[in-house]
Amino acid sequence: MKSAVEAIELIPSAKRLIRSLRDVGYDFSAAVADIVDNSIEWGATSIDINVEYRGRNSWVRVADNGKGMSEDQLVEAMRFGSERAYSEDALGKFGLGLKTASLSQCSFVAVASRNDAKNKIEGFCWDLDHIAHVDKWEILKLTDKKMQTIVFEPLIKNKSTGTVVFWWKLDRFLEYKHSHSVAASTRILNMDRELEEHLAMVFHRFLSGYVQGREKVKISLNGNPIEPWDPFVRKEKTVPLEPRRLTIEYEGATGNILAEPYILPSQQEFSSMDAFNKAGGPTGWNQQQGFYIYRANRLIQSGGWCKLRTQDEHTKLARIALSFSPTLDDAFKLNVSKMQVQLPSSEREYFDSMVKEVVKIARERYDRKERKSFRSSDASSRSSKKDMPISESRVSSVVNTAQQTWTLDELEKEVLAMAKAYQKPMLRKIFERIREKFGMTNE
Repeated sequence: MKSAVEAIELIPSAKRLIRSLRDVGYDFSAAVADIVDNSIEWGATSIDINVEYRGRNSWVRVADNGKGMSEDQLVEAMRFGSERAYSEDALGKFGLGLKTASLSQCSFVAVASRNDAKNKIEGFCWDLDHIAHVDKWEILKLTDKKMQTIVFEPLIKNKSTGTVVFWWKLDRFLEYKHSHSVAASTRILNMDRELEEHLAMVFHRFLSGYVQGREKVKISLNGNPIEPWDPFVRKEKTVPLEPRRLTIEYEGATGNILAEPYILPSQQEFSSMDAFNKAGGPTGWNQQQGFYIYRANRLIQSGGWCKLRTQDEHTKLARIALSFSPTLDDAFKLNVSKMQVQLPSSEREYFDSMVKEVVKIARERYDRKERKSFRSSDASSRSSKKDMPISESRVSSVVNTAQQTWTLDELEKEVLAMAKAYQKPMLRKIFERIREKFGMTNE
């Protein structure tokens, strides 16, 4: 008869481990995207993100109209490694995202929720200053009235179910000695721009209503709706190739992979130069070629050939959507921050063969563009040797445009129409200052 093994439970130091968990590997945009994952998973159809710049008191708030949580569910959600059942198409996985994503950017994160519009709103927070003082894994009930006002506001205003995640003490990206400096405000502005582009790309299937069985999701940033960015510009002259389906087994788990190759149009084939530039994506045409890997319709990787080949100017028209189910997370080596995956090693030969076929077709389309471009430039060169009179109608059009006068309201409307979501709040403030300076009021 074996004697019982003596066991000793060792609870990690809260103040040491929780600070280590801040360095899982999120950047600002990826951290916000992880919070949006939770909103979508809990059935939200409207997600409002606000980035408020107030120097050291700056904050970020993500509010949704999802199912919300009871007090017990909320407390469990605040636990590192929270225990709950994940559905087959769940965007979450490790039970860490809410906490690690939030604390990677701030040292104070509050979460408020309710699952019935008639119920009281419950709120709790992780405060790293408190953790450092007590060295315990303690969350605090949100009782400060001023903090409640900011955190609870969306749920009170909308009289709805849902959840609010609130970041304060943004020590990770407001590291400036003078947090009210131009450098600090410029950084916030740039981060807003990057966030808009990232969310438009990562959640484009949800934003466009592509996901079967669920309503289109609306995401706004500082009150401005985010429009989906389609990597395959299917409204242009993109050529879809035959999709391929693959079923694989990995360590006892079986799942499906769907590969959908696309050959994008060359520059001359786009409806406009603006459409061509937009299709280049956040990092430009060369960097955006390659695999677009989706897990449960959420984009994990945007471009790159997963070490099967190098990116090349002549193959930049090739993009492949690769969708897999969460049952294959281990096969794809999904990391905690959902920012990195690998192709299953057992199928690399298969994908390599497919990539070669797709790249060959993309190269042929690119080369046709090059030949056409050469002929056009040659003809243009010959024409430029002749004296080409400027038409009267063209001159008249330019003069009329130059002579057009605008009211301040009309100018503001035109400028805001051209601006991106992250630029609009600052532009509105500029027009407000102009009106104040000259004693003007809105017409």
